[in-house]
Amino acid sequence: MSDVPLIKTLQSISEISEDDWNACLTTDHPFVTHQFLKALEDSGSVSANSGWMPYHLLLELEGRIAGVTPMYVKGHSQGEYVFDHSWAHAYERAGGKYYPKLQLSVPFSPVTGPRLLVPNGPERAARQHMLLQGAKQVASNLNLSSVHATFLEPAERDLMEEAGFLIRTGEQFHWVNNGYATFDDFLEQLSSRKRKAIRKERKGATETGLEFETISGADITEAHWDAFFRFYMDTGSRKWGTPYLTRAFFSLLGETLSEAVVLFMVKRSGHYIAGALNLKSTDCLYGRYWGCIEDHRFLHFETCYYRAIDYAIHHGITRVEAGAQGPHKLARGYLPTPTHSAHWLRDPGFHDAVAEFLRAETREVAAEINYLARHSPFRHENSD
Repeated sequence: MSDVPLIKTLQSISEISEDDWNACLTTDHPFVTHQFLKALEDSGSVSANSGWMPYHLLLELEGRIAGVTPMYVKGHSQGEYVFDHSWAHAYERAGGKYYPKLQLSVPFSPVTGPRLLVPNGPERAARQHMLLQGAKQVASNLNLSSVHATFLEPAERDLMEEAGFLIRTGEQFHWVNNGYATFDDFLEQLSSRKRKAIRKERKGATETGLEFETISGADITEAHWDAFFRFYMDTGSRKWGTPYLTRAFFSLLGETLSEAVVLFMVKRSGHYIAGALNLKSTDCLYGRYWGCIEDHRFLHFETCYYRAIDYAIHHGITRVEAGAQGPHKLARGYLPTPTHSAHWLRDPGFHDAVAEFLRAETREVAAEINYLARHSPFRHENSD
């Protein structure tokens, strides 16, 4: 049999076994596992009705699975956290049709990670390139305007740029564990003013009669998910209008990927009133969702940021990614970090116009990251 690559598309991740999909992973990154993606589909959170139609790529060589990619046909730009609405409006004003488009990403998850999932080996980059060419071919076959890959690791970003994709730079705030043994070790690296401010916030959050719990793995029960879903719905309804995830998603996540889940829950008078959902890999804690049904001073900072730092220190995790947006995270030790996405537009004129836009935007983002880095809370030379 000749070694001719065969690209297939899967309209449900159930069309491939958990073992076959996960065999393509080279890390324990939870968001690209079969379990996580299947929970999104089986719960109804991801579907054609929600504007995220699964269209996963599968690469076969000599009858064997050689790589996979989580991919979706998108009818809008919601739940991506890389905002291209202005591109869509401009293209449609010029007479084009921007939607549907093709998205290589994890729905509702602004988390940097692998997208072209190919096992390690000497042919890995070549096979990732085959997946990329397959995505372009699918877009052409379906007459879609574009292909977008979001929150890319550096190696895949470079590979996509070589393949003719335009690279876009964004910004998030990440905390890095520089070998701290305790939270106080981390605080000692901050300026005196910032150190005092954080201690004041932590004291203020914990002196109000609130109880904080860290729950993970098999200790998470349906009662915990019931409580957390109330918080998620309250916050999601206020922030987005329509929360993305269904209640069933959280149960499925707990059933199939509990070892990656960390919940920070908060009680008052014996009842849960707030919580934050995190997922973890060997080297990173990913803060995803937060919600509360009571307002308490500094509660958000303690539950989402300081508890995450504490957890990372005690478990030897090297960084915390606290999700999208949030310059307020800077004062709490989370530093500006560039993120990257890649974009291929089928229309050459539109592709060139977006390239010009990105040249200016990239300079602006780099300048902002440099400015914020200079104003970090960490002690600078000749300062306390």
